[in-house]
Amino acid sequence: MNQSGTPSSTTRRSMLARVAGLGALAAAGCSRAPGGTHADADLAGPRKPRQAGVTTPQQNAVLLLAYDLEPGLRGPDGVRALRRVLTRWARTLQEAHEEAHEEAHEVAYEAAHKEARFTATLGIGPALPARLGRTAPDALRELPPFPGDRLDPARCGGDLVLQLCADDARATARAAAALARSAHGTLRPRWRQAGFLPPTAPGQTPRNLLGFKDGTAGPTPEECERWVWREDDTTFLVVRRIHLRVAEFARLRTDRQEEIIGRRRASGAPLGSTREHDDPDIFARTPQGRYVIPARSHVRAASPRLDGGAQMLRRGYSYDDGRGDQGLLFLAFMRDPALFVRVQQRMAAQDELSAFTEHRGSAVAYVLPGRDLGTLVL
Repeated sequence: MNQSGTPSSTTRRSMLARVAGLGALAAAGCSRAPGGTHADADLAGPRKPRQAGVTTPQQNAVLLLAYDLEPGLRGPDGVRALRRVLTRWARTLQEAHEEAHEEAHEVAYEAAHKEARFTATLGIGPALPARLGRTAPDALRELPPFPGDRLDPARCGGDLVLQLCADDARATARAAAALARSAHGTLRPRWRQAGFLPPTAPGQTPRNLLGFKDGTAGPTPEECERWVWREDDTTFLVVRRIHLRVAEFARLRTDRQEEIIGRRRASGAPLGSTREHDDPDIFARTPQGRYVIPARSHVRAASPRLDGGAQMLRRGYSYDDGRGDQGLLFLAFMRDPALFVRVQQRMAAQDELSAFTEHRGSAVAYVLPGRDLGTLVL
């Protein structure tokens, strides 16, 4: 493995020869939406080397599904059974994509939304390769425990993690029902979690349940090539289900909320700046020597400047499961989950926002390359 965290070419070929093909079904949702970044451009042709739902423009609804391989399936038997399921899944997701495409033309969408926006992104969990007698990349391992975690095992992990995204939650629900039928006898449902973006004016950044803009800062297409995609067109997905103490946070004065976040509530601008997309200067100080963006603010703790510029691509959603359980469904793609580990350890130790959050679910998955439908070559 080289210093960037990418496997050497020999190791990569060996690993892909053993586990490649699980990403085939992602081609079912690879239609490029207008206005996408250039990182999506390679999804528009007949070959689809990267899975959709990573750098694809974010859709309004997400449904995460985690499955485990049935306990009795191991080695070659597990490979064959899984290949059959994924072949059926590929057809199901192709149908879901086509259905979303048809519905998009039946509804009076704006021109920018005329194309179907249904994507499926598949990742494999740390335990699956060994069960199949395969070799996993070194970076595919369970996340360590973090201070303050209250993880529910029933909402963590999974041999397969599937991200379904669409502009209408009904599309993801229909697809999930069909996938569950196809998986019976081979895969066991482990957990599922729906998320949503609030109604947001075109061109504006959505707000989270704390009332702040969420998703302002993110890597450019060029930065995605460096920090998100690996040279073999793979990436890693980290999922965290984060309960938010919304009512407690709402009782704080607005200026105190802004100190904790490090941004203005109304505009989203970093403290000390006037525009939302200004780069937060976490080292700027007042004439009195205090940090303009407080030292224990969320913006500072999560800043890429503290990780040599390394970035994650976040696709965060809100969730509302009733009974006082509301929060953030944190989804982030990166070249190596070690980046998330460093950031989360720093946030647990320094971020004042941690007093209003509680991590209750967690998963990490290796997002394989996309393939054309039917080319499952485990």
